[in-house]
Amino acid sequence: MRRRIRSRIRSRIPLRTAAVAGGIALAAAAAMTAPATASPGASGSAATADAASSQRALDVEYFTGPGGHPRHTEVPAATPERLARAARSLSAKEAAADGQVGSVVDNGTTADKLDVVFIGDGYTAGQQEDFHADARSKWEQMSAVQPYASYKDLFNVWTVDAVSNQSGVSGDPSKDVVKDTALGSYFWCDGIERLLCVDTAKVESYAAKAPQADLVVVLSNSTKYGGAGYTLTSQVGYDGIATAASDHADSDQIAVHETGHSLGKLADEYFYPEYGTYTGAEPDESNATKLSAAQLTAQQKKWYRWIGQTSPDGGTVGAYEGGRYYPKGINRPTDNSIMRTLGREFSLPGREAMIAGFYRHASALSSRTATATAVKRSAGIAVDVPKGASLKWYVDGAEVTAANGKTSVTPAGLGVPSDGTTHKVTAKATDGTSAVKDPALRKLLSGSRTWKVTG
Repeated sequence: MRRRIRSRIRSRIPLRTAAVAGGIALAAAAAMTAPATASPGASGSAATADAASSQRALDVEYFTGPGGHPRHTEVPAATPERLARAARSLSAKEAAADGQVGSVVDNGTTADKLDVVFIGDGYTAGQQEDFHADARSKWEQMSAVQPYASYKDLFNVWTVDAVSNQSGVSGDPSKDVVKDTALGSYFWCDGIERLLCVDTAKVESYAAKAPQADLVVVLSNSTKYGGAGYTLTSQVGYDGIATAASDHADSDQIAVHETGHSLGKLADEYFYPEYGTYTGAEPDESNATKLSAAQLTAQQKKWYRWIGQTSPDGGTVGAYEGGRYYPKGINRPTDNSIMRTLGREFSLPGREAMIAGFYRHASALSSRTATATAVKRSAGIAVDVPKGASLKWYVDGAEVTAANGKTSVTPAGLGVPSDGTTHKVTAKATDGTSAVKDPALRKLLSGSRTWKVTG
């Protein structure tokens, strides 16, 4: 479910960016939402919008190899024509399969859950089951990382089949290889081998087929090391696209890092030596500050509640110089979290931000029992809550302590009388995790649902 809370990164970089490590590129695409410029006589036409979209440049940052320094480049939103030219049209059978939506993980309604959508590229009609298996495997890898591992129940995961004419990806294994694929993904984007770009407009057309996509991951059919991450708000409504090689063990880290931006609203924690000293206003992001550890504590700002604690990414939470692309004038919470280097853990403040981000899309209490119509006294009411969350039940505002913690009840069992009048049954859940300390964020960790009951 999308509960939009917007934030922007204000920096010397003209478009919002996302970090990369180990040969993986992450891209910013704020320009995706800019209106197309109409040509004379074709104002507002789809053709004009498509043409403008293909010309828009997206700001991309990348590492040339493990441990390398990131650099910026610009790439077109659309796949270059020499790679995008279709060899043939899909057959009627292939076209019927194209765009089919499948469920990988179903934890509840889209209104109650954070919906992740995987779209495959470079999979032929006969390889869609391979894509489904790759999507399941990639989600297992992503959701093994904390805090995903503790909050798997908050997610739904979907697949959207994109049928390609040819198997594989352009630029794999060599730069001159051209494949006719549904999304036009290709290595050697802008001459950078590990940069795996994609036609973002085509991605959006497939993502629109899935129920309320909140996060989109494109799996390109390849064993080659590479990927990209676009931080954007689409017309469909999702925040961010991550592209990843389907069969490379490290490509899941691209999506995990990308969600640090799109879900956690976290800044990158690496820096460019040539950027010098930051002199701007206090950054908006929760993991970047101009203040020292002592100042954070004295002023009770940002991650002051975590200072001095041992962080899962190693070391102690404090204020480490360098971050948000500047080597000086900006501090980060820990020395080396996943927002600095792929393959690392989120820091304690980072985990807090991620959990809050999950709850901006998902609810602490979900139920498939509809509230739109009254339920009978004998009818079952079932709810789901995250592991470790407290669950309380109320009848007409009075707590029924004997039912607390039960995920399945009947109104009669709760004590609703058979008196011919209408009563209200309410369930309330609160996630009391110690991983979220900020009271403002803790407000996101509660949910409730009320049903009318006919006596």
